[in-house]
Amino acid sequence: MRLTPDCSKMLISTSSGYLLILHDLDLTQSLEVGSYRMLRARRTPLTSDGGTSASRSTVTPRQGHDSKIHPHREGLSPRNSLEVLTPEIPGEKDRGNCITSLQLHPKGWATLIRCSSNMDDQEWTCVYEFQEGAPTRPLVSPRCSLRLTHYIEEANVGRGYIKELCFSPDGRLICSPYGYGVRLLAFDERCSELADCLPVQTSCLREIRSIYSHSDVVLTTKFSPTHCQLASGCLSGRVALYQPKF
Repeated sequence: MRLTPDCSKMLISTSSGYLLILHDLDLTQSLEVGSYRMLRARRTPLTSDGGTSASRSTVTPRQGHDSKIHPHREGLSPRNSLEVLTPEIPGEKDRGNCITSLQLHPKGWATLIRCSSNMDDQEWTCVYEFQEGAPTRPLVSPRCSLRLTHYIEEANVGRGYIKELCFSPDGRLICSPYGYGVRLLAFDERCSELADCLPVQTSCLREIRSIYSHSDVVLTTKFSPTHCQLASGCLSGRVALYQPKF
């Protein structure tokens, strides 16, 4: 669960691939998210021929290339209105996915997720722009808040473990666990602000630097909020600190 910097939205990710957004957040009101019938329904994946297939978990069918099959807001109150999304994942049109890590851009412009395929044989890092307040492009749908802007495929090492990624304090860089090391990713080769290089179509994140300093799978990364420093931690418990050279 994450809050936007202005505390107007709460985002909740689920292991079954849902992304929940509570709009116009009011913490003085209670809300039972599990009471929504959509989240209680059994989910079944589509096969490539349009039929269904069994897997280790159940997933909502995807239709065509629409990234959000069932976004909607339920309830009468304008506060805490719930939007339920299944974010578009590159290469995962017919199979399910599991959202394992969720972060928000420090300026509230986008959300960053790490996800794996339903069978744990592929992983991605994806960036989704909040469409509200983006006047330069028409909305994908007036009822959808997010649009996939950037992605990159990950190493798929250390299956089953959560890999925590992070934004730099200025939002220009992403640090992502990558096997026995970390990768620094950016929206373009100049490490521009997201708002200055939003693509018309979904594009790949740019790899700025890879660092391999662990003897085990890296599971977590974090930028210092006050210093030009980065930390990573691996499965065996070792923590490494990095400071860039200029």
